[in-house]
Amino acid sequence: MIVNGTNGPAETQGDPPRRHTLAIQVDNRPGVLARVTTLISGRGFNIDSLSVAETMDPEVSLITLIITGSPRIISQIIKQLRKLINVIKVTDLSEMDYVERQLIMVRVKAEDQDSRSEIMRLCKIFRAKVIDVSLKSFTLEITGGSDKMAAALSLLAGFGIEEQVSTGLTAMTRSFQQKQAPKGS
Repeated sequence: MIVNGTNGPAETQGDPPRRHTLAIQVDNRPGVLARVTTLISGRGFNIDSLSVAETMDPEVSLITLIITGSPRIISQIIKQLRKLINVIKVTDLSEMDYVERQLIMVRVKAEDQDSRSEIMRLCKIFRAKVIDVSLKSFTLEITGGSDKMAAALSLLAGFGIEEQVSTGLTAMTRSFQQKQAPKGS
């Protein structure tokens, strides 16, 4: 098998690889996550982001993962996931209208008053929260979609990022409002 970097088997024809957000409902049992991730990594793919949590039903967990691949390869992975015994449902959210969020905590240098003021302005723009302060740094909490995270980190990099940690991305389909009937109908 020819592997194309860390993103999986190389495609010789067809659609180019793109990012896919998969929502996988599974039985909330030990070992299920390991089976899901082994299936994906065993096919030469890297999981770009992974988030797992119990749903409203304590017997069910939702795995949200981001993987890059062509639609054909992702379709094959989805078919294989659906064959796993503890998998209830697999949805490629990339084919739907959905919202995504991620949380990043980042420690950024803030050694002088000008830096501190500018970082606070950026916090206001990106709706970030200062969650820890020292004489030489701020620790910020930023939540949002992938584009917002990238933009915030790009601007904060100019101050010097000392440390950064992130949750996996979570996503869900958008709810659609039913069209209201005209008044009087």
